[in-house]
Amino acid sequence: MKLPKLFGALFLFVSLSTLHADSVRLENFEYPFPVKTYRFTNQHQELEMVYMDVQSKKPAKGTIVLLHGKNFSGAYWKQTAQSLTEAGYRVVMPDQIGFGKSSKPQHYQFSFHQLAANTHALLRSLDIEKSHILGHSMGGMVATRYALLFPNEVESLTLMNPIGLEDWLGKGVPYVGIDAGYQQELKQTPEKIRSYQLENYYDGRWRPEYEPWVKMLTQFIESSDYKLMAWDQALTTDMVLTQPVVHEFPQIKAPTLLIIGQRDRTALGKNLVPEEKRKALGNYPELGRKAAAAIPNSKLVELEGIGHMPHIEAFEKFITPLQTFLKAHTK
Repeated sequence: MKLPKLFGALFLFVSLSTLHADSVRLENFEYPFPVKTYRFTNQHQELEMVYMDVQSKKPAKGTIVLLHGKNFSGAYWKQTAQSLTEAGYRVVMPDQIGFGKSSKPQHYQFSFHQLAANTHALLRSLDIEKSHILGHSMGGMVATRYALLFPNEVESLTLMNPIGLEDWLGKGVPYVGIDAGYQQELKQTPEKIRSYQLENYYDGRWRPEYEPWVKMLTQFIESSDYKLMAWDQALTTDMVLTQPVVHEFPQIKAPTLLIIGQRDRTALGKNLVPEEKRKALGNYPELGRKAAAAIPNSKLVELEGIGHMPHIEAFEKFITPLQTFLKAHTK
């Protein structure tokens, strides 16, 4: 039987785009634990969501899901996962669609609703009905949306230096659009990535353990298919800017821990506003306190002198309050 022309063309396009994306799947970047693949059909295409699933080294207390930030993948959770499994938790670390080793679709309606739904489907495929959810940076926005969509399946919510604590467009950051964002992504270089991380994550002090997160992004840039990754990055930047979660914080039902490095000043688009407005954006000490006041049943832990990456920059200061919080909310 012949396929209808439109359906056949769509099938061919999806197949070719999936194959084309293989070179931006970090084949040569080693992950800390064995990777697995959740295959599913979504938005008229076959997608692969790569994840790590590390079992507890003790009788299981439950499951915690670790959600990565925009410039990262599940790989940077190595030390966190080791500590949590030793404490008795099963740890699941997905790479969201468009990130890490997961599929890089050429056309996708990115939304935090969709990424949360994908994560939920993954967990259900693993027969995980309830879990603790931890999100860092952009992962904090995914985690927030997950907690809002599936409140009865979230034992606790942890937001570590999440972006989305303020509505940047609502605060005057101009909207530049996806096409302009794509052009900016095409200009990325390893030197620019290192410089950005040095200034914005680590306060100008570089350590060897920061190097893998430059190398990971460099693999994308050096791929012959980098334009595909750059397009997905532009789409997800647009998602971050246009889909704020901060206005819904009062609706969160799960007990929530906010871990906020006080040196952090992350704010997308702050380079596009006048200096006076720029100073008011990304004030994480202030934003953390406002979030804690807005989220019912929340606890705020402020980490003095720490920036956007507490679990990389100051692991012990991050893991201690997390373990305490998880213990208090594990049945």
